[in-house]
Amino acid sequence: MGNAVEWFDYAIYSYLVTSIGLNFFPDADPTAQTLLVFAGIAIPFVLRPFGGVLLGPLGDKFGRRRVLALTIIMMSGATFCIGLIPSYATIGIAAPILLLVARLVQGFSTGGEYGGAATFIAEYAPDRRRGFYGSFLEFGTLTGYVLGAGLATAVQLGLSPEALSSWGWRIPFLIAGPLGAIGFYLRYRLEDTPAFRSAAEAGETSQAPFREVVRAVWPQILNLIGFVILLNVAVYTLLTYMPTYLTQVLQISDTESLLVIIAVMLGMMVVIAPVGALSDRIGRKPVLLASAIGFLLLSYPAIALIEMRDPLPVTLGMVILALLLVLMLGTIGSALPAMFPTRNRYGGFSIGYSTSTAAFGGTAPLVITALIAGTGNTAIPAFYLMGAAAVAIVPILLMPETARISIAHPTRIPGTEHGSP
Repeated sequence: MGNAVEWFDYAIYSYLVTSIGLNFFPDADPTAQTLLVFAGIAIPFVLRPFGGVLLGPLGDKFGRRRVLALTIIMMSGATFCIGLIPSYATIGIAAPILLLVARLVQGFSTGGEYGGAATFIAEYAPDRRRGFYGSFLEFGTLTGYVLGAGLATAVQLGLSPEALSSWGWRIPFLIAGPLGAIGFYLRYRLEDTPAFRSAAEAGETSQAPFREVVRAVWPQILNLIGFVILLNVAVYTLLTYMPTYLTQVLQISDTESLLVIIAVMLGMMVVIAPVGALSDRIGRKPVLLASAIGFLLLSYPAIALIEMRDPLPVTLGMVILALLLVLMLGTIGSALPAMFPTRNRYGGFSIGYSTSTAAFGGTAPLVITALIAGTGNTAIPAFYLMGAAAVAIVPILLMPETARISIAHPTRIPGTEHGSP
């Protein structure tokens, strides 16, 4: 649910950016326009590693449940507050400043959200079904994005431009409040994970978490960063940048673009749990390698189909990219937490994941846009995906296979003990 709230926010901010600009960043104010760029794109991703560095290690010291309860309140509360901020016309420059603060809180909280949620699910799941249960983390990602995009579109279509700009754009942001409250209640009521409780009872929890995690598991952090380059480039290219690519670069209508993207994401939601279950049977590495090699070989043909602009080839190209992406999404919830021992899992995962996301995920749409503008080559998304895939293959090969083995040992890295598959 926390992952869904996070991506719900990304979706509504992306789809309602015009209304947000009219309310907070008037065209006549260059300072406000500069703040829009930083608030909407750069700043949340800049702060994400700080959230990972501070919140992740705290989850190893005080428990996963407490930190996860904090992150969902911060994230949903900041989104809710955006819906309450008066416009620039009412309170002047204070309006974009408050929006900037809210986006800072969102960026910081997401740094500790994903790693904690993945750790929590992985440590609760039975060893032989960890892939199946871990896949529901990214099911939440897709759910949040579909709900956010659908609700933002419904508000845009159902209200007049005046009503939308005046008050209608606030509705999706205000809905994040009760969603977050429900998520907080559910998380707060849960016990912490069996692996963490066992480590705490044995006195094996980290007492100097940041210093220890950097010293103890830095090779695993670097390995995770290398693989997650592809994950983030693919996620932010397909889910965040593709609407802009279809409508502004290829001049496909807004309605057709939206329908194709939502249909593709709904299809991914259907198959993501079976992909997780498949990784339980054949292992994580074969599924991840298939995804990386597929992106290396098929990204260009898929983008070439999309460039044809006709509904059938556009849909086919999107489906190819979505299938390659869902192979990763269905597997990472179980594969990545298992790269770390229980004692350093939350911190190591959060630091590596949030750093890679800030460097390569949030920047992907900006880099692709700049490269297309500079070269005039509309196939740039394919080349960017292929480059990320080439980088990711090596870390995947270096990862230990952790399917069907225990990840509950406080200090031993899963998959490195003698006799592991």
